[in-house]
Amino acid sequence: MVLIVDSGATKSDWIALDEKGEQLFVTQTLGLSPEVLTKEVIEDRLANNFELSKNKDKVRQLYFYGAGCGTDRMKNFLKSIFKDFFPNAKAEVREDTYAAIYSTTKIGKQGIVCILGTGSNCSYYDGHQLIQKVTSLGYILMDDGSGNFFGRKLIRDYYFHKMPQDLGMKFAKEYDLDADVIKEHLYKQPNPNTYLATFARFIIENKEHPYCKGVIEKGLQQFVNNYIMQYELATKVPVSFVGSIAHFLRDELTACLERNDLILGVIRRRPIEGLVEFHRETI
Repeated sequence: MVLIVDSGATKSDWIALDEKGEQLFVTQTLGLSPEVLTKEVIEDRLANNFELSKNKDKVRQLYFYGAGCGTDRMKNFLKSIFKDFFPNAKAEVREDTYAAIYSTTKIGKQGIVCILGTGSNCSYYDGHQLIQKVTSLGYILMDDGSGNFFGRKLIRDYYFHKMPQDLGMKFAKEYDLDADVIKEHLYKQPNPNTYLATFARFIIENKEHPYCKGVIEKGLQQFVNNYIMQYELATKVPVSFVGSIAHFLRDELTACLERNDLILGVIRRRPIEGLVEFHRETI
């Protein structure tokens, strides 16, 4: 059995294939980001999934693509957990950028591939190798244009009284904006980046409001300026995206790329489908 995993900060999509590439099952766990979760939490999330627990001894190969897996330390951390949980499996751990690349860009083709979901990232693919100009420092300092970026912006503007009154009242009805509740989630609970990203739903659902429209436009432009434009060939090759923010803000993203003379490639909400096709060719 082969397991293919696309793990974001919020959730992880798992697909199992047999030796012929036929799908055996599909399942989902919460995100398994090693940067923000302890060994015990990750082990619990694996153990609490029925399909994974039932089939863990049958797995021979695990391809794991995950947020927060950009360093050897984080890769080895996860590999040790997988070795214990899937005793007969050989595990390969790569950062989620590779999942985005393999699901949107053919081997041998050049392109810029971006992640716009709970977090954000951007890489150049020369057809064979991944090249990154920006090293991510996580959600507190970076993640421009992401779900947690927009969530942080909404909360700050609400508290600094910069959000229009009509929208602020609506915002307060949909979320618990008590200061103690927010601080509890940000400083005491796990996955603060995921918590912030939950607020992005509001900006998507109200994207026609002038305030939201302005925040979205500025946030996407900031991502273009700080990430995409780092590459000399930015205006010469397709720019593809994966992630929920890219999916739900497709029109706004398309307009932003057009304003910057960028070529839109592929937009996928989840890269797992493309990943399966990629790995079927190598089974």
